Amino acid sequence: QVQLVESGGGLVQPGGSLRLSCVGSGQSFSNYAVGWFRQAPGKEREFVARIGYDGNNIYYGDLVKGRFTISRDNAKNAIYLQMNNLEPEDTAVYNCAADRSNTIIWYMNYGMYDFRGQGTQVTVSS
Repeated sequence: QVQLVESGGGLVQPGGSLRLSCVGSGQSFSNYAVGWFRQAPGKEREFVARIGYDGNNIYYGDLVKGRFTISRDNAKNAIYLQMNNLEPEDTAVYNCAADRSNTIIWYMNYGMYDFRGQGTQVTVSS
């Protein structure tokens, strides 16, 4: 089992920045690829970013490319999502998910991840 806990969400003005953290505990978390997803009220869940177990094979959703950066620190069992130039459309609950297979084929498919966190709210508003 792997437990995931997200933090770092909050209220920020348009153009501002936030850094989300996802801390994993349990068996060999450093061997898992991790994805970030988000879901806004009334909308479908959306892929945001993904990073492989070794920090390679990084992918971003089209709407966040150039603004968000995913990284990881395996010594701390932590995954980070640096979000810059935030827009009101980025408002959502963000959660992380862990994938033991490290696949680079279906990484955008939330349902295929093995473990998921509860999420943290990000609100972008003036």
